[in-house]
Amino acid sequence: MTFDRVPIVESALDAYLASAPRDVSRLAPDAELRPGSGITMRAAIALFEDQVTSRAIDVAARELKKTNRSFYTIGSAGHENNAVVGAQLRINDPAFLHYRSGGFFMARARQLPGSTPAFDALLGIVASSEEPIAGGRHKVWGSRPLWIPPQTSTIASHLPKAVGLAFSLARARRLGAGGELPPDAIVLCSFGDASANHATALAAINTARYAVRIGLPMPILFVCEDNGTGISVPTPEGWIAETFSAQPHLRYVHASGELEDVWQATSDAIRHVRTARQPAFLHLPTVRLWGHAGSDAEHAYRSGEEIARIEAQDPLLRNARRLVESGAATPDELRALVAETRERVMAAAEEATHRRRLETTRDVVAPLAPDHPSRAAQRAAHPLLNEDERREALGGLPEEASAPNARTLAGILNGALADELARRPELILFGEDVGRKGGVYNVTNALQRRFGAGRVFDTLLDETSILGIAQGAAHIGLLPVPEIQYLAYIHNALDQVRGEAASLQFFSQAQFRNPMVIRVPGLAYQKGFGGHFHNDNSVGALRDIPGLVLAVPSRGDDAARMLRGCIAMAAEDGRVVVFLEPIALYHEKDLYADGDGGWLTDYPPPPSHLLPGEPGVYEADASGEADLLIVSYANGLRLSLQAQRQLAERHGVRARVLDLRWLNPLPTQALRQHASHVPAVLIVDECRRTGGGVADAIISDLAESGAAAELASVRAVDSFVPLGPATAAVLVEITDILDAALSVVGERGTAGLKVQAPA
Repeated sequence: MTFDRVPIVESALDAYLASAPRDVSRLAPDAELRPGSGITMRAAIALFEDQVTSRAIDVAARELKKTNRSFYTIGSAGHENNAVVGAQLRINDPAFLHYRSGGFFMARARQLPGSTPAFDALLGIVASSEEPIAGGRHKVWGSRPLWIPPQTSTIASHLPKAVGLAFSLARARRLGAGGELPPDAIVLCSFGDASANHATALAAINTARYAVRIGLPMPILFVCEDNGTGISVPTPEGWIAETFSAQPHLRYVHASGELEDVWQATSDAIRHVRTARQPAFLHLPTVRLWGHAGSDAEHAYRSGEEIARIEAQDPLLRNARRLVESGAATPDELRALVAETRERVMAAAEEATHRRRLETTRDVVAPLAPDHPSRAAQRAAHPLLNEDERREALGGLPEEASAPNARTLAGILNGALADELARRPELILFGEDVGRKGGVYNVTNALQRRFGAGRVFDTLLDETSILGIAQGAAHIGLLPVPEIQYLAYIHNALDQVRGEAASLQFFSQAQFRNPMVIRVPGLAYQKGFGGHFHNDNSVGALRDIPGLVLAVPSRGDDAARMLRGCIAMAAEDGRVVVFLEPIALYHEKDLYADGDGGWLTDYPPPPSHLLPGEPGVYEADASGEADLLIVSYANGLRLSLQAQRQLAERHGVRARVLDLRWLNPLPTQALRQHASHVPAVLIVDECRRTGGGVADAIISDLAESGAAAELASVRAVDSFVPLGPATAAVLVEITDILDAALSVVGERGTAGLKVQAPA
């Protein structure tokens, strides 16, 4: 048996308003719905209108879907009491919303004269490019004027960045950022009862409590809209209250009952967060009407009796009764309000279907990865401190450091980070062990002492929260440089990069952005320290993220210049950058032989920088002629340079070595240009063979672009990295490069010399 539930729910409201008593005394608009509740009759009627508008949008969405004029829909029906929260918060209280937040959005927009929230929502439902926030890329609740960053449908993934923003409010103000928000602003984050069980949600709430425990402000209001089910899976009765009502450092407030009860409980929760600057958990019981989404066959897992019981709890019906019985409005007034609202929304829905949609690839991807290299270059060069200012800020210039490791990759990165902290007051550096300890590999040594714990600080051990802090800080004008301690660890929280940070500009048409440079020590080849969690040689999951910049320096001088370019790109274009630092090269000093110092470089002071598309080129000799192009990066670059010398000295093969530096986007134009002048190309990819690195992408691009050169690659085995000497069995070694180089050159001969490939 099936049910056409939209008419059932709506007709119940209509039937009540048609039969409700007409002899209830009318009260003054400014009288309170109940003495001491804080909500006036006027405010209650406005709330009801916002709730009816939200419901009418849900009905319109389903009607449009029936005629194939809209797409995937997920409604707010049954959750309309979240309008109470939207009405009481300010427009400059940032809000990260649950996808059932129609009532909240309507009530929030009421505070902004001239806004058209219903029409904007309907433009999103029909995927019109005229929709103000996402431009037809997704149906989201979002608005720049309303300070609502758009959230996609990943479960609970928005909680960490909401916590990050709450964490950053006071810090940003001290550092001269976040000026658009008042000193007592708070952050709102809403979600469902099923989402509350997700590891991401639990991590975020734990981080909020942790912050309070160590004495930091954390002004965030968590709102759990508890409808008792996650698609078809019921939440155990009382589970949310049992789980969150007795958590230390988290005020729990239950908001149920009549409209004024919900209003008063919400007011108490907001007041606590705003005054105490500590988190509160507002438990808002709701019901879910009409199934999870438009395509959800609710009758497959709910009986007719259960559906009827839930529909009888419709908040619109209950609130209408309360407004009539209290004397806030007459039944006829509410009937007129409902009829006018439905008519207005349906007219807006019809109009929305005639508005233009995204059509071209260029239109779709336009906000994904803004790229203005000339402006980024200017930003990389400024602001510059004069010599005295730098020396005062740094306690001596990085290039003057006398420490024995100052010219290593780690030492020069330390100097570059110090320089960026000195000249960019909005930059903050944080992660596990980066502060007092100075990093596991000493890269951030002494930075906290120089710049203070407000700018260089340790976090709790949770990658999800680290990346959430980065996003929240970036939302209000800070420039975060978080560290994920090892490449393998970023997979613990990859959705914070893929689903959230890298998608924000795409789904907000660059109205919201979260620029950041994520430092990640990684790759393999560590000596005396191993295991696959500390020697992860796969970047496939990072290269798969649209718009992400993946920078991989190999040498100290390049690392400093690339870091400046990455920070400039993030600041100028809002880009999300992963700066992957090869651990095994941090403290390497030699290139060809012990004691030669061939991997040490001098510190390049600002404004020297590098941007994507600029690879490094190492010629075999001064002639610039080459018989073979070897393309590599990171540890592979060092091995390739060693192979370059042996090929020349032992076999007469002149190999040009190209350091990619940038693994996303790859420097394809430079690759094609170099490949066009050599008879053979060898890609030395230290990452795993199947999808772990870049060899596939390089070979396919060269082949498809018509390269005439012979193409070959050397890659690591598809295996996790073991301990000890066994690493040689799975990682690329210099002998592998030499064998492959001679094989690909083969019978072509080089410089007039016949070269026989090894058997």
